[in-house]
Amino acid sequence: MSRPVLGLLALGVCAGVHGQTLSSQSDWGGVGLMQTPSARMAEPGELAFTATHTSPYSRYNVSMQPFSWLEGTFRYMNVTSLNYGPEGLSGDQHYKDKSIDVKLRLWRESRWLPEVALGIRDLGGTGLFSGEYLVASKRFGPVDVSFGAATGYLGNRGDFGNPLGALDDRFETRPSPSSSVVNAGKFGLGSMFRGRVGMFGGIAWQTPWERLELKLEYDGNDYRHEPRNIRIRQSSPINIGAVLTAHPNVQFSLGWERGNEAMVGITLRTNLDQAISMAKPLDPPAVAPRERDATAEGTAAAGARADGGSAPGFHRDAADKAHAERERNLQALAGTDWEAVADLLHDNAGFNVEQIQLRGSELLVTGAQGRYFYPAKGLGRSARILDHAAGPNVEWFTLVNTTFGMPMAEASIHRGKFADYLEGRIGLDDLTRNVELNPPSRQRRDVLYQAPLDRFDHDLALGFGQTIGGPDAFFLYQVSADYAASYFFSRSLWLSGAASANLLNNYDKFRYDAPSNLPRVRTDLRRYLTTADVTFPNLQLTGVRQLSRDVYGMAYAGMLEYMYGGVGGEVLYRPFGERWALGLEANWVKQRGFRQNASFRDYEVATGHATLYYQLGEDPRIRATVSAGRYLAGDWGATFNLARVFDNGAIMGAYFTMTDVSSEQFGEGSFDKGIYFSVPFELFLPRSTRARSTVLWNPLTRDGGARLGRKYHLYDLTDERDRSFFFENIDRIDE
Repeated sequence: MSRPVLGLLALGVCAGVHGQTLSSQSDWGGVGLMQTPSARMAEPGELAFTATHTSPYSRYNVSMQPFSWLEGTFRYMNVTSLNYGPEGLSGDQHYKDKSIDVKLRLWRESRWLPEVALGIRDLGGTGLFSGEYLVASKRFGPVDVSFGAATGYLGNRGDFGNPLGALDDRFETRPSPSSSVVNAGKFGLGSMFRGRVGMFGGIAWQTPWERLELKLEYDGNDYRHEPRNIRIRQSSPINIGAVLTAHPNVQFSLGWERGNEAMVGITLRTNLDQAISMAKPLDPPAVAPRERDATAEGTAAAGARADGGSAPGFHRDAADKAHAERERNLQALAGTDWEAVADLLHDNAGFNVEQIQLRGSELLVTGAQGRYFYPAKGLGRSARILDHAAGPNVEWFTLVNTTFGMPMAEASIHRGKFADYLEGRIGLDDLTRNVELNPPSRQRRDVLYQAPLDRFDHDLALGFGQTIGGPDAFFLYQVSADYAASYFFSRSLWLSGAASANLLNNYDKFRYDAPSNLPRVRTDLRRYLTTADVTFPNLQLTGVRQLSRDVYGMAYAGMLEYMYGGVGGEVLYRPFGERWALGLEANWVKQRGFRQNASFRDYEVATGHATLYYQLGEDPRIRATVSAGRYLAGDWGATFNLARVFDNGAIMGAYFTMTDVSSEQFGEGSFDKGIYFSVPFELFLPRSTRARSTVLWNPLTRDGGARLGRKYHLYDLTDERDRSFFFENIDRIDE
């Protein structure tokens, strides 16, 4: 389950942000003045939560800056003068409006030209507060001046007619936003850039006291045409405000808006790209380098493999590798306590050893990294341990990384060059030329140690789930005790399960079942969450196998998620070192009973997708995913997912799904969509871990475009084949 947004941001404050250029958020989220945006952008990786109140509106915004030229914001707006619905449905809860904004920078500021951005508010929301704008910003020392023009809500003052009316008369008038839930969630392309144009602008002054910024703006909205006939009086279009930066990650805002209303706000912020892992006092210290003797010095001086410097896996059985040399190497290692070495690799390097082997002058350790998020860190710690254990004839150390017994990649490091690096004789660039990541090879090896299979694994943790923005209450939550366990019949075949016991929730308020024109494949959410206090969300048998060098397969059966059980399989083709991969999954599933036990309901469906994964560029690195197939409600379509992947492993992304279900059949929201970010716990915990938290904002739970929530995905299981991530973090090899 995802952690709450606020919790992650609070932890992000502790993660450390260095070199960050501060910029303040507007009342609506996103960099700007107060009611109006500017052309400015935050630093790439910025994540900000802003809460503001100006009667009758309270706004809760989360803004993300995945790229230097793109800003995205999603928002809940609480309208205190309107009820959510009839009293029998929502009691006295206020109306909640959901919306998404985007802002694109068209060009950067230069000596003579301003920075210019194009933005759209309430894209894919109800359209009640929708608007489009073009804004320019120019800096004059400590003063930043912005000036823009807008259609829609932001330009409701309507200072002049729409120039686009010369191209088409339709641009002269703007359709009134619809309050129909059927239309809510559409992109609203037919209304964009239509209607009269209102001007807006202002200045932001960075005072001599660096913690204080003052703002003065001219609002482009006259508040005479508020949606839902909300009555607001504006005494003046001039707004004034101040932003106090109490901490680089915390800002407070105060203002006087519309000439008659106070504004208060707070912003919590962090930068996922610039976040640096906090110190790890709970990690064991790395093993000290071995004192080098004359033999080791000679090995280091070689600087290349004995077989001519070829990569791991090439020319291993060359004729000049005499049998006598092989026997000599084995004899030199015969007295080593490899079981003790395997235990130390587990305890200090986080590497769960399966086998230790010798291949010529190369010592190979096969297993899985279970602790260190950055592969280079695990390789460096392992190399320190192996340097103490190996004889003088071993020149290379290789970790054969596996996932559930499937070989993924071989990470190799030259023994002597690593010792030179630790002693300061060479730099990181020289070391990097002696570190390799290659596909698994099948050459002959001599087995020195075979580890027994650890068959049982288990974990007990607190779980947290939430539902936001519904008519019963703005925030519904549940705290649970979650127990997960796995039993391994072999390294590639295991039974896994989970049990969850309710500890605390406010689900007594959860009474609303969303209407649906489709099979209820997801909208029975309330009944799944409230029927039983002890549930069994997952119990499945899973088997995986490497089918060829670049092809992996998986089969599974059982209770696959809390709503569905059945059988299925997946095949993934992921060529080593390539930017792309292809996957295919097929499933037959049946809907589970509301108590999440062994019972089933009548609904069943065959569902599956073909998926293309593609990485665009290196800096920035963008992961694009397109999945096409059949969804749980029997609808056919495709899901498009675009994510920015930062060097430290943090991710920002968005997705949407379009199927053959009409917007009328889908209901409120019109189609499935969401925004998410994912953060490695490595960044803000005092102990290394490979775990991460993903926060997904999905405005509504509907039945169209719904996918099976499988526990394992082959693309995620094959992450060790990611060369980019390995070498982007090669500097962690000596931690």
